[in-house]
Amino acid sequence: MMYQNLSRAQLLDLKNELTAEYEKYKAAGLKLDMSRGRPGKAQLDIALDILDDKSCVSPSGFDCRNYGILDGLPELKEVLAEAMRVPAANIFIGENASLALMYASISFAMLFGIGGSKPWGKYEKVKFLCPVPGYDRHFAICEEMGIEMINISTNENGPDMDTIEKMVAEDETIKGIWCVPKYSNPTGITYSDETVKRFAALKPAAKDFRIFWDNAYCIHELYPDNPAQLLNLYDECVKNGTEDMPYIFFSTSKITFAGGGVAAVAMSSANLAEFKKHMGVRTIGADKMNQLRHLNFLKANGGFDSIMRKHADLLRPRFEAVLDILDAELADTGIATWIRPAGGYFISFDTLPGCAKKVVAACRDLGVVLTGAGATYPYGRDPKDSNIRIAPSSPSAEELAQATKVLCLCTKLASVDALLETAE
Repeated sequence: MMYQNLSRAQLLDLKNELTAEYEKYKAAGLKLDMSRGRPGKAQLDIALDILDDKSCVSPSGFDCRNYGILDGLPELKEVLAEAMRVPAANIFIGENASLALMYASISFAMLFGIGGSKPWGKYEKVKFLCPVPGYDRHFAICEEMGIEMINISTNENGPDMDTIEKMVAEDETIKGIWCVPKYSNPTGITYSDETVKRFAALKPAAKDFRIFWDNAYCIHELYPDNPAQLLNLYDECVKNGTEDMPYIFFSTSKITFAGGGVAAVAMSSANLAEFKKHMGVRTIGADKMNQLRHLNFLKANGGFDSIMRKHADLLRPRFEAVLDILDAELADTGIATWIRPAGGYFISFDTLPGCAKKVVAACRDLGVVLTGAGATYPYGRDPKDSNIRIAPSSPSAEELAQATKVLCLCTKLASVDALLETAE
């Protein structure tokens, strides 16, 4: 039933029913967590063989216990290049998290500038464009650095390119944009070919403008036999002579071990030379023993494809379980919408305007922890107070069912209260 079609009396009756159900859940003392996209234990177990590897010497004869090879093992670069779809020579392998490479990239730009341009930190104000809803940790980097963030709306094809093209062409203080182009966090969308081509053809006023292309989910399919297709940004930039614009990030955090994987960034030769210069001061090099273990594990398992199919087999039923309950509980109510992702780690869920914070708080009161309302927007401010990010990867099937039913209940209660405010 469409809640918006109910009379005030019907809404009050419904509220009484929902409140009684709410009290039952409260008495149950649940303790469930869907707040972050953590791999589940069974996923982490896929890569356990890594821990048994006692190898020390790379195929080329380098002793990985020693100093050297700042930018990472060449043999691992070749393997990563297949997933990242960039030349191996343009890859820098860092530590365990791509977020650290993003933070380093912006830190270097703030302190030293890019390509001989004025350091960003010497401007009175620099700005970043932020497609929303988006990834809270991207926004946290900008906020810590004092970079002003500007919301950019998105649809099923990606960010609003008309606005992006106009803004970057007119304002040289706009220095970058955050993008999660495939199975976006949290919406699950994949950028269209046209969107990628328009990114590659941007003509920014700032010659040090950079596209932070966080391709975290580029091989994270839920349906491996029918993957979403993302046009190759690097190739498109080369065609346009704009290969200096993108920084392309990748990691194995949700492929092997979330706390002990390897991360990489790809960039143009000019950008890479500058990046390596700064990184050579920051570190003697990342953990090459870990790089070698990952290289051996990936080669022993035939590369990424067979490993990612195992992840898909574990994740797909979790996503489908959540989506089935949302369909059953909310599909005909008119009080919520959600996206059915074909990959990635999240489900983007939208309540009626003004209800997301109330829903998250009510869920917490019942023992279900969700990502904070507003987290998917810069400064934690969702202008509509409607978006909630659901992370189905870690809880058990039973816990997911309970948590999703609690989410549906709390959404119904918050919606009834919102509709009662205007009901006659």
